[in-house]
Amino acid sequence: MAKANPNLILALRKTITRLKEGAPYQWGHMGACNCGNLAQEITRITKGDIHRFAMQRSGDWSEQLNDYCPGSGLPMDLMISELLEIGLEREDLIHLERLSDPEILEHIPFDQRKNLVKNRKEDLLLYLKTWVALLENQWAANQPHTLKPAQEKLISNELLSY
Repeated sequence: MAKANPNLILALRKTITRLKEGAPYQWGHMGACNCGNLAQEITRITKGDIHRFAMQRSGDWSEQLNDYCPGSGLPMDLMISELLEIGLEREDLIHLERLSDPEILEHIPFDQRKNLVKNRKEDLLLYLKTWVALLENQWAANQPHTLKPAQEKLISNELLSY
C-alpha cells in the first residue's frame, strides 16, 4: 500500500472534495476516471491532457501502469512517475481504477462492499474516504511520541483539593 504521508493524504482529500463538488467523472475517460481524477489533483494536469497522454499508447490505466518505463520520456510515464513520487505504488493505482485493494475493501462494511461498482462515483468516494482514513491512521501511528512526562506538578495540590 501507499506510503502514508501528509501530501498524499491531502491530495486524496482534495480529490474527494472536487468529486463531491461536481468535478467531471467518467470511468471510460483516462483523465476523468478514478485514477484520472487523483492524477489531476497531484500533477495539476488537465483531464484532457491526461487523456491525450494516455492515448499515445494503448491500454487503460492498468495496462499503462504495467507498461510504465520511467526513462521512456513519454508524457504518461512522466505523469506516473510524479504519482509514484508522492508515495503511491503502481498497485495502488491499479486497485484504485478497479476499487479492488483488499486492505481497503476489508474496512468497508460488507453490505456496501458486495455492491461496490468500479465506475460509480459514489462508490469511488466511499473507497477514497476509506483509503484516506487508513493512511491517516498509519501516518499517525508512525509519528514519534514527543510528549514527555512532566517533571513537576503543573497544578498545585491546593488547587486540586477544591
